[in-house]
Amino acid sequence: MASASTFSGFSLGEATQRKLRKFSELRGKPVTAEEFWDIVAITAADEKQELAYKQQLSEKLRKKELPLGVQYHVFVDPAGAKIGNGGSTLSALRCLERLYGDRWSSFTVLLIHSGGYSQRLPNASALGKIFTALPFGNPIYQMLELKLAMYIDFPSHMNPGILVTCADDIELYTVGESEFICFDKPGITALAHPSDLTVGTTHGVFVLEPLHYLECKDLEYRCCYRFLHKPSIEKMRQFDAVCRPEKLSQQYYAGGDTSSLKLDSEYVYTDSLFYMDYKSAKKLLSFYEKIGTLNCEIDAYGDFLQALGPGATMEYTRNTSNVTKEESELIDMRQKIFHLLKGTPLNVVVLNNSKFYHIGTTEEYLFHFTSDNNLRLELGLQDITFSIFPAKTECPGKASCVIQSILDSGCFVEPGSVVEYSRLGPDVSVGENCIISGVCIQTTAVLPAYSFVCSLSLKINGHLKYSTMAFGVQDNLKKNVQALSDIKFLQFFGVCFLSCLDIWNLKVTDKLFSGNKTCLSLWNARIFPVCCSLSESVTTSLKMLNAVKNKSTFKLNNYMLLSMEEMLIYKDVEDMLAYRDLIFQEVTLTEKQAFQKTS
Repeated sequence: MASASTFSGFSLGEATQRKLRKFSELRGKPVTAEEFWDIVAITAADEKQELAYKQQLSEKLRKKELPLGVQYHVFVDPAGAKIGNGGSTLSALRCLERLYGDRWSSFTVLLIHSGGYSQRLPNASALGKIFTALPFGNPIYQMLELKLAMYIDFPSHMNPGILVTCADDIELYTVGESEFICFDKPGITALAHPSDLTVGTTHGVFVLEPLHYLECKDLEYRCCYRFLHKPSIEKMRQFDAVCRPEKLSQQYYAGGDTSSLKLDSEYVYTDSLFYMDYKSAKKLLSFYEKIGTLNCEIDAYGDFLQALGPGATMEYTRNTSNVTKEESELIDMRQKIFHLLKGTPLNVVVLNNSKFYHIGTTEEYLFHFTSDNNLRLELGLQDITFSIFPAKTECPGKASCVIQSILDSGCFVEPGSVVEYSRLGPDVSVGENCIISGVCIQTTAVLPAYSFVCSLSLKINGHLKYSTMAFGVQDNLKKNVQALSDIKFLQFFGVCFLSCLDIWNLKVTDKLFSGNKTCLSLWNARIFPVCCSLSESVTTSLKMLNAVKNKSTFKLNNYMLLSMEEMLIYKDVEDMLAYRDLIFQEVTLTEKQAFQKTS
C-alpha cells in the first residue's frame, strides 16, 4: 500500500503543481479567450451574499490576484423559496441570457455554486465558501484561485457551454503527458472518480456501459447507461454500478475522499463536476422561462443527471429520502425535468488516477489542513502560510496550520488546530483541533480543545460593532427542534443547551431564537454578545464558552445578543476585509525587512 500511495501522490502532485504554476503565470495579466474562461460566475443565496462576493472579487482584481480581461459575475438567486443548486443553475442561465443575449452561445463559462450559508463550516459563512483561505500561496490562495488553477486546461479543450461545479470540493487528477480532458461532445459530460462503495452512498454513482478493453487507463471516455444519486450499496449492486478490483492497477489505490481503496476492494465511479453544451443549457433555460418561478429545491446532480442515459427511469422522481424539505411541487417538477432531458447523452470522463476532496465541514477542514499528508504533498500545503509565527510545535502526523495571521512568539497553538486572519498575543494558548478565525486576543486566554471561535464585524444602526461566534467544532448547528420544550435535545459544546442557558442566566422564551419559530437550532439561537471592539467581543464569547466548559456562571442577559443567522444579516464585509488587509500589510512589511537584513 505504501508504494501505491507514494506513486499516486507523486504523479498527482506533479500534475497539480504544473497547473498551479500555469495559473500563477496568468494572475494579474490580461488573458485571451483561448487560454482562459470567457466568464467566471459565482452564485449567491441573497443580496447580502451577492454584495460580499462582489466586494471580494473587486479586491482580488484590484490586487491582481486573478487573470484580467475575464468577465467575473455574481448571480444571486431570486428572492423567495430556496431553489437548490439546480434552481441556481437555471437562474444563472437566465442571467447570462439577459446580459449577453445570443452571444453567450460562443462562450466558455465556469459556474461555481457558492450560495449556501456554510452552517457546517461557519468560518466560511460570512464571506463565502468560495473565499475559504487555503494554507499555501503568496498572496494566499482561496478556493476560487484553486478552482481556477485546477481547471486551467479545460477552456482550450472545451466547446462553448457551461462547466458546473461546487465551491467546497477539490478535484485533483493526472492524465497522460499528451492527453487532455475534452468537453466536446453533445449533451452533458461529467467527471468520474474511483471510490469505495461507502463513499458512493453520499455521492452520485455512474452505471457505465461495458469496457471493450481490459486494462484501465488514466483517462477514459465512457458512455453512461444511468446515473444513481446517493444510492444504497444494495442499489449499486442491483444496477451493476460496482466494479471489480482487477480492473484498476495498483497505482490508483491511494488516499483522498474518493480514492481510499484497498487492493482487494470493489469500487464505483462517483461524480464531481459536469459540463453541458450550449444546446442543453438553452433547453433548460427555455424550460425555466416557461415555468416562471421555482418554489422547490432542485438538485443539479440528482435532478438533472438522473434523467440522462438510456437506462434512466422516472422511479427516482418520487424518492424524497435525500431531500431536506419535501415541497408539494417537487415530484411534479422532477418529472417535467425528466421528460425535458430524457434522451440527452450523458458522457463520462473517467479519471482513474484522481482524487476528490470535500472541505465543507469542520471535521474535513481540520483533517485536510493539519493531518492529511496526501493533500499536503499534492497541493504543497504549509504549516505556516504568509504569517508571523516564530514558534512551532512538532507532532508526528499532525501539525498546526496558521494562515495570514500574526502570532506572538509566546503564543502556543496545539497541533491539529487552524488559525486564520487573526492576531494572538503572547499569553494565548490554543488547544488541539480548534478553528480560530478573524479574532484579536491580546489578553491572557485559553481556548479549549475542539473550540470554534470566529469574529464578525457588524453594522448595526450605522454603528460598527463586533460579535464572536463560539461553540464546539463538533456541534451540529443544523439540528433543529420545533418547540421550545424540545431545546433540551440541542447540544452546545457537548452540553445540553438548556443547561447552557441556565449557566448564562438566559430565559427560554420566543425571543431566544431569530427567524422561523418552528425551526429552533444553535444557528438561530440569540446567544452571542455584541461588543464595541473586536478584542472585547472575543474575550466575552470565550468567557461564555469557558463557563460551559468549567460549569461556572457567566451572565449574558446584560448584553445585546444575536444569533449566527442575524450576524450574517448585519455583517460588515468592508471592515472584515480591511482587518485582513492590515494583517496582510504587516506581514508583507515584516517579510520585506527580514529580506533586507539577509541581503
